Amino acid sequence: MTYHLAGDSTVAACPPEEQPMSGWGAHLAPHVPDPVRNLAFGGATTATFCEDAWPRLIDEVRAGDTVVIQFGHNDQKDPALASRGGYRERLAGMVREVRERGATAVLCTSCERRWFDGDRVTPTHGDYPNAVRDLAAELDAPLIDLTAFTTWLYEDAGPDGSVGLLSHFAPGEHPHWPDGLADDTHFHERGARRIAAYVGRQLRAIRRLDGDAPARGSSLVS
Repeated sequence: MTYHLAGDSTVAACPPEEQPMSGWGAHLAPHVPDPVRNLAFGGATTATFCEDAWPRLIDEVRAGDTVVIQFGHNDQKDPALASRGGYRERLAGMVREVRERGATAVLCTSCERRWFDGDRVTPTHGDYPNAVRDLAAELDAPLIDLTAFTTWLYEDAGPDGSVGLLSHFAPGEHPHWPDGLADDTHFHERGARRIAAYVGRQLRAIRRLDGDAPARGSSLVS
């Protein structure tokens, strides 16, 4: 059995010249019992992924596999991919195709951006997380709520402590970012590992509860 990952840059493995920036999918393998096949790529929307990578992903999905699907960061920039429109339609289509192959589709809400207002993280994805939650409930599909988890993760660490989870580098600190970088969307591998560990716990729980009602349409508690 295999875990197949469909998503954007917050899931993808970054090229060597961008590291230690990393998506969480690059660190999932130690936390799940089966191989991980990560087809996520930077800038992906549900539309571009369906065009460029989904045919390759679904072609290798076998009965008993799991397909983990996380989009939204880039979809929200395209009016044609409205949360209750093109975005939802494509997610529903992905779930349908995965199930046709006897595999499990797991929906994820987007990882939140690290945008603080005082001690609280400001939500930046509008209706997109709720659209995924509602779709998971409607389709009776497992849900991993990464919007909720990453919001907690940043707020628990605080505005200062959470900096190290994202790609923040002072000028001259890292040879890949000689001019420095302050990126509150893309993870440092430290943050990517924390999220991957959480996703792995959720996926193991989904596997244990395979077909059980509490695992469907709601986020699981680790």
